[in-house]
Amino acid sequence: MKGLIEEIVKVLVDHPEEVQVQEVAGEQSIVYEIKVEQSDIGKVIGKQGKTANAIRALIRAASAKNGKNAVINIIS
Repeated sequence: MKGLIEEIVKVLVDHPEEVQVQEVAGEQSIVYEIKVEQSDIGKVIGKQGKTANAIRALIRAASAKNGKNAVINIIS
């Protein structure tokens, strides 16, 4: 899942080498923290958060197979 998130985000940003994804697993959920360069934050979030919501929807659907909730946090 972490690799999928990295590939999606790297395509969106101008500085793909700066993309970092950390996975924090809990009992019932997994939190993915996406770190990108400050200038790329807007590209990952998108207009009115549509890009970020699309990424979240994809990851939630993929993680449902494992029976865990997935949460995505975008930080710089």
